[in-house]
Amino acid sequence: MGSEVVIVDEVPFHPQITTTKPLNLLGHGITDIEIHFLQIKFTAIGVYLEPQVVEHLQQWKGKTGSELAEDDLFFEALVAAPVEKFIRVVVIKEIKGSQYGVQLESAVRDRLAAVDKYEEEEEEALEKIVEFFQAKYFKKNSIITFHFPATSQTAEIGFLTEGKEEVKLKVENGNVVEMIQKWYLGGTRAVSPTTVASLANALCALLSE
Repeated sequence: MGSEVVIVDEVPFHPQITTTKPLNLLGHGITDIEIHFLQIKFTAIGVYLEPQVVEHLQQWKGKTGSELAEDDLFFEALVAAPVEKFIRVVVIKEIKGSQYGVQLESAVRDRLAAVDKYEEEEEEALEKIVEFFQAKYFKKNSIITFHFPATSQTAEIGFLTEGKEEVKLKVENGNVVEMIQKWYLGGTRAVSPTTVASLANALCALLSE
């Protein structure tokens, strides 16, 4: 990959970042909502993955990007793949952190309830996430990150805004961690269809190499 930054709605994303190892930008997009025929964009998203992720997706070799984008089983396999994943979310439109926290909470809770995995431990883990975002204000260009290590059922959420130190929260409930991944990487039910389509096309290209 070249060293060109990828611009997503005026937000630059580096083509590669290094956490414990180099991860490549394999998907990007935005979250938005349409109000009275106006498209309001909230965040730009970059999804960084180990290139080895394709080793876990071989059964989809030969499918087109648009076929993959519609295939929830493909994204289930992506979420389950034991590779490092890093999601960088950059704020386009200012909102309160509490609004984002509640949105994340309800998306994760609904997914857990649907598979009968919403117990007291999951509720507690979600409450900590809501609390983490509660007092924050998402100015334009603030950054939220989600880091999912390859082998553990944990996640680290980071928040960075201009003029302040980055703050982090560790999420140690495996079910909640899985559903946060599915909120961003979960195929047809994910929060950003543009990111899903972009991921599907990039992974399709990698699978056909």
